This record gives sequence, C-alpha cells and structure tokens, in this order.
Amino acid sequence: MTNNENAAQMHTHTPRLNFAKAAPKAFKAVIGLDAAARDGLDPALVELIQIRASLLNGCAYCLHMHTSDARKAGEDEARLHMVGVWREARNFFTEKEQAALDLTEAVTLVHQGGVPDDVYARAAAQFDETELGHVLALIFTINTWNRIALSTAKIAGEDER
Repeated sequence: MTNNENAAQMHTHTPRLNFAKAAPKAFKAVIGLDAAARDGLDPALVELIQIRASLLNGCAYCLHMHTSDARKAGEDEARLHMVGVWREARNFFTEKEQAALDLTEAVTLVHQGGVPDDVYARAAAQFDETELGHVLALIFTINTWNRIALSTAKIAGEDER
C-alpha cells in the first residue's frame, strides 16, 4: 500500500468528536489563550504564523480558515502563495516576519532538535519581550488548534466559528 493510500484510509473526512461540546472548559481555555496571544500583534503577522504552522502540520481545516481570514483582511495573494517557501521568497516578507516564520517552524517541529539558539536570537532581536511572548503563545495555540482539527477530522472549508 502506498503512502497516499494509507493517508486516504486514515482520513475518511467524517467528523469525529465535537471537541467544543465534549470538553467545553478546555475548548474555552484554548480560545482564551488564542485571544490573549493575538493581543498587540499585527493581524497580518498572526495569519502568517498560523498559515505556516498549519502547512507544517498538514492541517487543511486551519490552513483554509487562516488563508481565508488573511484574504478578508487584505493580505496580498502573492504573499499567501509564498508562505510555504518563504526562505526562497524572502523578498515577500519583512525581517520581522521572517524571524517569526523561522521561530514558527522551530517550535512547530520542536521534535527535530528543539529551538536553535540562532533562531530564538533572531526572533528576540525583532520583537520586544512582550511581543515575543505573544508570538510564542500564538505558535503554541495554532499548534493546539491544528491538533484538535486533525484528531477530530475537521473538514476543510467548513469554518465552524
């Protein structure tokens, strides 16, 4: 059986548990963390971070939601297409955005060697301590949302907010 056949078997696209109803206190806590994380951050940066983490985690539900939100907020279509290859398309992103995308990758893929000192230092040079705390909290939150959506088989295109 190929990897694509295995993936097709794993993802039936039939929703599973309704996490919000099954664990309402936990769901509300994640919503609270999400709101607190965003506080004071540039909305465009928020969406870029959420898009990059969702791409890395393979979360179609969140990727669709956050690219749609970014478009509604006026994000440039070309930049949205470049998020997945931002290292090769640095001219589309500011130094601050690049530092955030780099940190997003390191934290999202933390199992591949932790968060390298140079990646952390680059982000710390671009964000003050409060902003950096919020960027980290946002990365933690989108990774949590990705895991909720993937494990409960949320269907891309069905924004349930």
